Amino acid sequence: MEKNWYVIHTYSGYENKVKANLEKRVESMNMEDKIFRVIVPMEEELEVKDGKKKLVKKKVFPGYVMVEMIMTDDSWYVVRNTPGVTGFVGSGARPIPLLEHEVHMILGSDLSGVPELPKINLAVGQEVTVREGPFEGFSGRIEEIFQDRGKVRLTVSMFGRETPLEVDFGQVAEME
Repeated sequence: MEKNWYVIHTYSGYENKVKANLEKRVESMNMEDKIFRVIVPMEEELEVKDGKKKLVKKKVFPGYVMVEMIMTDDSWYVVRNTPGVTGFVGSGARPIPLLEHEVHMILGSDLSGVPELPKINLAVGQEVTVREGPFEGFSGRIEEIFQDRGKVRLTVSMFGRETPLEVDFGQVAEME
């Protein structure tokens, strides 16, 4: 038998409680050899409120929890009957494991240990205002987003000319 990742459906908002409950059940029912890791996929997002930048963790898939386990009747029973679990994701009587590339796509940094840069709620073509730095108060349109570097390139009007400007995510805010 080999271990695979499975997705379980939970009541929305109960993901962390299900994770804790399942981890306690695994320990109390001596299932450590069949159920290995329980993860609520999260990502960091840069949020600006009242002029302050803040990194917040948000659930990638609200209502879902991932479990790494060897699928047996016993391990299925332990997971399925954990309070807050409504079932496994998949059709038919037996849950279908995630494919390896799906696991890496969903968990990415959780498996590699390398943190990702925070996600942002900005889009190419969006109008933004520069909030801080030497260009504070300038408005412009986002031309390019560099997620890997945590920067955006925007075009601002300076002295009657369109000028490209590259700033950090946290230096811009959506136009209100």
